[in-house]
Amino acid sequence: MDISRMDSQQLRPRERLLKHGPKILTTSELLAIILNTGTKGNDVITFCQQLLSNFGGIRALLNTTNEELQLVKGLGNTKIAQLLALKELAARSLEEPLREKTILHQSTIVKKYCIHNLGHLEIEHCHALMLNKAFKLMHTETVAQGTIDQAQIYPREMVKLALRFNASYIILAHNHPSGNLTPSDADIQITSILKDALALLNIKLLDHLIIANGQAISMAEQGLM
Repeated sequence: MDISRMDSQQLRPRERLLKHGPKILTTSELLAIILNTGTKGNDVITFCQQLLSNFGGIRALLNTTNEELQLVKGLGNTKIAQLLALKELAARSLEEPLREKTILHQSTIVKKYCIHNLGHLEIEHCHALMLNKAFKLMHTETVAQGTIDQAQIYPREMVKLALRFNASYIILAHNHPSGNLTPSDADIQITSILKDALALLNIKLLDHLIIANGQAISMAEQGLM
């Protein structure tokens, strides 16, 4: 019998993490370290396994709203606060390099950031990333949301938003809940309209990302703008 392996299995998740690193822990064990306690009748790991199963994974769980979490039996205010804090820390870890460094050579990080913000949504949302002259992120805002089929973006509102933040560059990103990554004719058309409207104010629309199934494609990279 492998004594070292048996010893590793008998250690609690926190102890195993400190001894062997986080990679060897399951998602439910990592979540158990955050939540710390279980519920009546369930230890913390079993409770976390149930949470992940009910929500369909860690990404879906962390993108659940406060109101939705309040409805989950066994999740008190402390655990809900821990989950919401974990979600916000994940978002900030992706946003931080975009605020501190030029995004020109960080297309992968930009895509991950937009996937994190939009990939879980069940109706279409469009986000606008406001960038300064140094190509650093200043602000991200939802500029449209719609039915499962479309989100209407109004050029006038986009221009007003750009002026409010004194943006020099903008990146758009919106999700396709259908799972289809291909830009639609409407996507191409509105991108062209917005690009021209912003250009009148010397503001450049750098890209329009389509988000679906945990992936992102760039209309600029595909020569569609």
